[in-house]
Amino acid sequence: MTAVETRPAGGLSQVPGSPGNRPFGARVKAFIALTKPRVIELLLMTTVPVMFLAAGGVPDLWLVLATCIGGYLSAGGAAAYNMYLDRDIDAMMDRTSQRPLVTGMVSPRECLVFATVLAVGSTAWFWYLVNPLSAMLSLGALLFYVVVYTMILKRRTTQNIVWGGIAGCMPVFIGWSSVTNTVSWASFILFLVIFFWTPPHYWPLSMKVTEDYKRVGVPMLPAVAGNKVVARQIVLYSWVMVGVSLLLQPLGYTGWFYTGVAVACGAFWLWEAHALQVRAKAGLTGAKLKEMRLFHWSITYVSLLFVAVAVDPFLR
Repeated sequence: MTAVETRPAGGLSQVPGSPGNRPFGARVKAFIALTKPRVIELLLMTTVPVMFLAAGGVPDLWLVLATCIGGYLSAGGAAAYNMYLDRDIDAMMDRTSQRPLVTGMVSPRECLVFATVLAVGSTAWFWYLVNPLSAMLSLGALLFYVVVYTMILKRRTTQNIVWGGIAGCMPVFIGWSSVTNTVSWASFILFLVIFFWTPPHYWPLSMKVTEDYKRVGVPMLPAVAGNKVVARQIVLYSWVMVGVSLLLQPLGYTGWFYTGVAVACGAFWLWEAHALQVRAKAGLTGAKLKEMRLFHWSITYVSLLFVAVAVDPFLR
């Protein structure tokens, strides 16, 4: 991308000049942005606590560091591939208008090479410094996100975020396997927690940016079904998520501390989910819908829940 291009919606133009002529510091920031660091923070939040649960205490800290670095490289590669494949619609969406490929800070070829280096490097990193099982799980998550979600589901079905969210569940398996070189029922339960958490986490954000998705023809559920239907689905997934989160204690994997946190946080989640449904049924829109309250709480919820996963072994 060397020419000036104008976004079809929003009127933001790219800065003239080739990517190679940009300041070095800005270029570094652009490549970091390709990895979606804020998303990766959330992924690592579900990886490290599981390592504590798997170890029954403090895992080897070098292993934790190696797993975090490998996870960052792998998830960063997946994110970069996603930006490469979605650069056409990113240019037309207000929410993604400042991504490096849209602004021209990074060229498509550079992005593709960068993503491939991260994908190959992360797989080798996990294989030699963690274990082969974690390497395969990491590679599987990357391929699922890029191929199944980005290339197949995202532009074809309203169930895109439901099944595509499986990629975001994989860090739970990776965290467990990095310590034990196996997967277990405990990791599978936490996998399901993230699986049922993902739609009601993302759909409120989608409700806010519905016009973006309509503009580019991406059938995210709020852009197709409307707020009442989406709110009902959010409540349904929320109840299943909270129920699944409470399975760890009766199966003997956690104790009173985790269960208390899961009950308290789950109750507040359900309160917010039902409140959103009430507002949607009343036909409220815009700022009155307050859909982002649940989105922001969803991040706090998963953070608190997985901190409890890490702390619980020390209190049993």
